[in-house]
Amino acid sequence: MKGLCFTVMGEGQGLIVITADQRASRRHADAVPGALEALAALPTATLPGSLPFERTAGDEIQGVTPSAEAAVDTIGTLLRTGQWQVGIGLGPVEEPLPRSVRSARGPAFIAARRAVERAHRCPQDLAVDANVGVDEPAEGGIEQAVLAAEGALWLWAALLSRRTAEGWEVTDLLERSDSQKAVARTLGISPSAVSQRLRTAGWTEGRRGGILCADLLAAAAGRAVGSTRTGPVPDDGGDEDEDER
Repeated sequence: MKGLCFTVMGEGQGLIVITADQRASRRHADAVPGALEALAALPTATLPGSLPFERTAGDEIQGVTPSAEAAVDTIGTLLRTGQWQVGIGLGPVEEPLPRSVRSARGPAFIAARRAVERAHRCPQDLAVDANVGVDEPAEGGIEQAVLAAEGALWLWAALLSRRTAEGWEVTDLLERSDSQKAVARTLGISPSAVSQRLRTAGWTEGRRGGILCADLLAAAAGRAVGSTRTGPVPDDGGDEDEDER
């Protein structure tokens, strides 16, 4: 399976590469167009420093965004569909960024590939990994920071996976509305019914959990980049050998 990758760049917070493989892609319709549309619609999609998402090969798409918060938004969008296995790679990415994400490379891509392969064996459909150099996986304190971010993301993903269509409807409306009363008017139900649906959907826990995930992911990414060993990244052969980036 091909992967969906994008690089998150932010001075002082490290770099994050997300690689997502479509689950059972040979038995299901191409999910890339829907993923591109959903990711492009995120408020964080046009942050300064971003590169637009592209289909790079098969069912692979790539793009660039500058924050851990944007990474969590993207992870949540992908996990919500139940169609993706997600790997989050931390570490350096070669700079300056090219005009196209097709040409981006670096140790973070290697970590993301390792993470997405491990995601198939994880309790939730995601894993986090880090490389401080091309052949140098993270160890010690960096590894502990990575595990903390991964654990928080697992808990958050587990909560989201239990949210029903009715729960997503009410949480989506509240994201776009001024109040629960406005949501109640839209749905034609009472405010107390809206409150009950929000509790069942884990609205408050989901929002707080997303913030925690972003904080831990940014901290782990910053530590991975802070421990980077400088040196050239070997040529990966371009688009013909995407998995080894």
